[in-house]
Amino acid sequence: MRQKGDKFDVLVILVFLLLVSTISKASDSKDGFVQCEHIVKQWAASSLDLEVKDDKHVLQNLLFFLHVPRTGGRTYFHCFLKKLYASSLECPRSYDKLRIDPRQPKCRLLVTHDDYSMMSKLPKDETSVVTILRNPIDRVFSAYEFSVEVAARFLVHPNLTSATRMSGRLRSKNTISTLDIWPWKYLVPWMREDLFVRREARKQKGNSAVASTNPYDMEEMVIPLHEYINNPIARDIIHNGATFQVAGLTNNSYLTEAHDIRHCVLKYQSLGDYVLKVAKKRLDDMLYVGLTENHKESATMFANVVGTQAISQFTSSRSHGDHAANNNSEQRSSLLESDFDNTYHHSNSSYEKPSQISSVERGEATKENMTVGKLMDVYESCISNLRKSQSERRVNSLKKISPANFTKEGRRQVSEALLQEITSLNSLDVELYKYAQTIFANQHRLMLQNKVVTNQVDNGFDDSYGAFSWEAISIAVSVLFVLLVAVLFETAKRRTSKLKL
Repeated sequence: MRQKGDKFDVLVILVFLLLVSTISKASDSKDGFVQCEHIVKQWAASSLDLEVKDDKHVLQNLLFFLHVPRTGGRTYFHCFLKKLYASSLECPRSYDKLRIDPRQPKCRLLVTHDDYSMMSKLPKDETSVVTILRNPIDRVFSAYEFSVEVAARFLVHPNLTSATRMSGRLRSKNTISTLDIWPWKYLVPWMREDLFVRREARKQKGNSAVASTNPYDMEEMVIPLHEYINNPIARDIIHNGATFQVAGLTNNSYLTEAHDIRHCVLKYQSLGDYVLKVAKKRLDDMLYVGLTENHKESATMFANVVGTQAISQFTSSRSHGDHAANNNSEQRSSLLESDFDNTYHHSNSSYEKPSQISSVERGEATKENMTVGKLMDVYESCISNLRKSQSERRVNSLKKISPANFTKEGRRQVSEALLQEITSLNSLDVELYKYAQTIFANQHRLMLQNKVVTNQVDNGFDDSYGAFSWEAISIAVSVLFVLLVAVLFETAKRRTSKLKL
């Protein structure tokens, strides 16, 4: 009986300790949520209280292009902004951290993957912000594919050590590599190591056969998509990445409290509503918000909203020595987006780097007489060349992990369950994208209205000018006719006088 009593006492103690532990954890969890809620709400309140300029639709002295990765921002930089802004007007920058004072007089254009917290370094009253958003599901696919594509370029090396050593030498040459740029400086090394591990495993097995035909689930070649999206790195950087970037809370943020806020939101998903609210307000305050999927309409709107004002601002300043400055800074400027090439090494000779593009394609020959019509013509030509070079580079990279070839057809093999999981993991981005679509529709409607008004004014001027011209001609003919009659009458009168004499 004594032994049974001892066992019962032990059991009671264990139950008591378990109960205390559970209550303690619940209390800690509650305290943790309360603390996190306070941190997030305080930041959101201070962000929402910031005064908004009444003239947010007017292009200011400094244009900040907040480049959300995998949204097509590279084409806007090369095919729009470099046609409008002289290279001497670009802010010298690093995608990692800005190393100069952008408030210097001639700094007029900043294009970077840095998040909205960059505004803490910029003159707010003199800065206009533009961005492009993309369907969150497509952006996750694109980020996954690009991470693999860039990492696959390193497979020309015999092992990971050799590849790492080579990339280190490249980064020491004072050029901007993909490995210097957020978020690829985190995603590519992770993916590069994974590819080398899988290649070594295939060698040891001595079997090159691939069981799956789904390129997004070929674990022998590359990390499957379902593993990728659930990795802590992807959860921290990829998912809801656009919302965190627009809110200024990425792991590359300038805000000291950004890490704590992001950690709280990742831990307590309900707090994401505060971040989403701030991100929406930031979009409201921007000069332009484009959509990757609405490519043609977005490009036309960018040309009319941003291009028109930039052309107007610089029309009177083109003849003040910008061309000479362009030549001096072109090499530095070309590094902004040549990052995608530097890790390709010697096998990338087929890719036409931005610095190799002709002066006509860069827009140098047309800047002085640039119009919106010319800008769109140059853009269409430029984007065609960029797409061709990007396609060639992608094909060459993916050959190294064949048959894992990422295509639109391949995406159709991804299960509906996995697509739903990606949607759930990106719930904030889904809501922000819907909001951006509303902003875009309103911007598009306003642009069309302005065009109609402009055309009416132009047509009215043409009509009045035409009426005035015909009236003037008619009066002139009448005056000439009267003068001719008068001359003939006077001549006839003189002849009559002479005959009488």
